[in-house]
This record gives sequence, structure tokens and C-alpha cells, in this order.
Amino acid sequence: MSGITFPSMKKTAPEKGKPRLRPVHKQRRFASLRSIGALVLREMATSYGRSPGGYFWAVAEPVGGIMMLTLIFSLGFRTPALGTNFAIFYATGVVPFVAYNNIANKVANSIRQSKSLLAYPAVTFMDAMLAKVFFNVVTQLLVAYIVFTFIMVTQDTRTDPQILGIALSFLMAFTIAIGVGAVNCFLFSAFPWWQQVWSIITRPLFLLSCIFFVFDNVPDIVKPYLWFNPLVHVVGQMRKSFYTSYQGEYVTPVYVFSLGLILMVIGIALLQRYHRDLLNS
Repeated sequence: MSGITFPSMKKTAPEKGKPRLRPVHKQRRFASLRSIGALVLREMATSYGRSPGGYFWAVAEPVGGIMMLTLIFSLGFRTPALGTNFAIFYATGVVPFVAYNNIANKVANSIRQSKSLLAYPAVTFMDAMLAKVFFNVVTQLLVAYIVFTFIMVTQDTRTDPQILGIALSFLMAFTIAIGVGAVNCFLFSAFPWWQQVWSIITRPLFLLSCIFFVFDNVPDIVKPYLWFNPLVHVVGQMRKSFYTSYQGEYVTPVYVFSLGLILMVIGIALLQRYHRDLLNS
């Protein structure tokens, strides 16, 4: 028995010159990070690389649009529902709305716009979605910073911005945007007609998200229905963060986060199950 050596007891040294293999999960993680980085650079190049100024226009376009609308509506509405300055009142509503709308639309079209790249095994649909989220979240935060800073510096807004409250509002907006975008990413690819339907049914959203008014002033008969619009809570949280005297008791972050996460799970589950069929269709 002393001359028998069991395989489990035999010590073997690694062959010289043969590299050790890294764990598969680490390789996949680094590959995903490289893919996401490449997709972010591709987004910048394809969207703004051909125009002079490049990424500058990714920020300048929404900033210019928001500032133009702010100026126009400031001339027509002298007295806002909160405070004394209409520009900051309008900005606290339209900035988070634009952030939601932009990210939701970009995520919804992430698979269709990256369809050629998703044919490669190294690139997954999650890489495409995360690249869209990262690029557009950074862009929308820059837009918000420029718009709010410009208004605060040039006008007497009589507001006291609270950074943590503003961050919470944006986190709510990003969560619901990614959730809606994930579900629509599947629906837009599986049923192309749904994009036109979605565009029609969400067109009144700009007026129904309390951008021009506050939820407290809505007639009681409408309040129970309007409350279910998650953007009402996003805008309400943003205004609570600028107007310290505004209570905004209707704002329920748990509702927005829960709805956003549920939609994310549903959207990702559908894409995980059918993304190959969508790419081949």
C-alpha cells in the first residue's frame, strides 16, 4: 500500500511557461467593463463626433432648450405657484422631467441602435443598456448643474437648494426612467408599432407632471389619479429641495423606487429570455 499514490494526494507543479487561467467571472466582468467603455465612446462619436464641438453639444442642446422655454414661459407667467421667481419654479419641474424623458428613450432604443454590435459574443444587451445609462446620466447631471447655477447666479430666486434632496429627486427620476426604458426596450423591438402608440399616450405627460403647477392646487377629484404618475413625486421632491417652506407631503419615494425596480426586473427578464430572437428578427 505504501507504493500507491492517490491522484488527490499527488502534488503537481504548474507547467513552466503556462499562464494561470483567471476565474471566468472575473474575465466576464472585465470584458463587460471594456465593452461598456467602448459603447460609451461609440455613443459620443456617433451622436456628436461629426459636429464641431463634439460632446459640448450633448450638454448645450438641452441646456439651450430648457433656458429658451424658461425665458418664454417667464414672460407669460409672472407669478409662480411657489416663491416669487418663475424661472427657478419652472426649472425645478422641467429639468427632472427632461432627464427622465431622455434616459427612458435612450434605454428603450439601446438594443435597436446597437444591434450590429450585439452580434458579437463579447457584447451583451446589458452592456448596451448600461452604456446608454452611464452616458446620459452624466450628461443630464451636467445639464441640471448648468441650468440651476445660471438661474441662481443671475436672478434673485429666494430659494435654498438642499443637495441631498436634489440628489434624491434625480435618483428617483433615473430609477423610473431605467425601468420604463427597460420594458420599452423589449416592446419597441418585439412590437415596432408600440413606439408610436407609446409616443401618443405619453404626449400629455408634460402637462400632467406638475411642471406648471403644484400637486396641492389640483382639484380633489383629480388628485387620486394624478398621484400615480411617478413624475409628480419626482418634481415634488425637487421643489421640496429648493423651497424649504414647501412640505410636499404627497411625495412618496418608496412608490417611485418600487415601481422603477419592478419595471426593471420585468424588462430585463423579458430581454434575457428573448434578446436573441429580437436580434435575429
